[in-house]
Amino acid sequence: MKGYLKKTRLLKIISKFKQVNILVIGDIILDRYVWGKADRLSPEAPVPVVWANRENYLLGGAANVAFNLSSLGVKSAISGVAGRDFYSKQIEGLMKKEKINNSLVLNIQGRPTTLKTRVIARHQQVVRIDWESSEELSLKINRKIVNSIRRNIDKFDTVVIEDYGKGVINPHILEEVLDICKKKKKSVAVDPKEEHFDFYKGVTVLTPNLKEAQSAANFKVKGRKELNLLGEVLLEKLYPEALLVTLGEEGMRLFLKRGGSFHLPTYALDVFDVSGAGDTVIAVFASALSAGASFLEAAFLSNFAAGIVVSRLGASAVSPSELADKVNKYFDKVQIKKVV
Repeated sequence: MKGYLKKTRLLKIISKFKQVNILVIGDIILDRYVWGKADRLSPEAPVPVVWANRENYLLGGAANVAFNLSSLGVKSAISGVAGRDFYSKQIEGLMKKEKINNSLVLNIQGRPTTLKTRVIARHQQVVRIDWESSEELSLKINRKIVNSIRRNIDKFDTVVIEDYGKGVINPHILEEVLDICKKKKKSVAVDPKEEHFDFYKGVTVLTPNLKEAQSAANFKVKGRKELNLLGEVLLEKLYPEALLVTLGEEGMRLFLKRGGSFHLPTYALDVFDVSGAGDTVIAVFASALSAGASFLEAAFLSNFAAGIVVSRLGASAVSPSELADKVNKYFDKVQIKKVV
């Protein structure tokens, strides 16, 4: 590994996060958790009666990526849509608390803020209730989003596109935003949605999980040897500069347009909860690139960060000090293998 990476350089990259400015574009979601106890079934239907005793709200979707960036010390901003309702106020409050710039968020009258409510009894999810609009954004709203990004693009080093399939990431916005970024020479990192892969041609980096990558390539990987074929297909089809496929407990595989591919074994010591790990991966990768990292250095740090968050219960984020501490402690214990 010492031939590819140096610990001192990785630590220097982390120290530069506070100088980085990143714009997240995508679907803003509010995650609501209702906690309680369930000791009996309802007499009205064969469902548990949950005695709720507390609730809390967390930023979800693209907003969780912005939260991860802010936790890393990065100056983060977000572009997307929300409603004009109680839940949009909750999002505004959380963003203010986490020092996320939300001046590019459009609040649309009559469109509900995307809300996911999870009811949890005795540490087990009983039901999830989704409240959202499935309507496509109007041409007028698309233009407002694109124009606000065009006016502000010079403030940012990198753009992260976080696609949750809720309408913000659509062909019109993507075509315009990618053109703006190309002209301004801004890196673009995309956490993709399966049905939208054709939208992302020519971006800097794609970070799908294995399921999403297989869907995009239209074939199922039967063994580790076929991973390289999967990468080759996606590089040829979508021509990103880098492709980082997350493999769960198998780690990550980084495919480069120039420079071959590398396998990064999982760093996680214990796995309790994988929710939000993909948001952490793209946040750290984009931050590292903006701080001058190579694709391999960015992937290495992303892999370490993912190992930290999956060892915790519930979606969480990583601080620069935590990431630096893990690099110091485990750098020599993680072996990177160049595959081709």
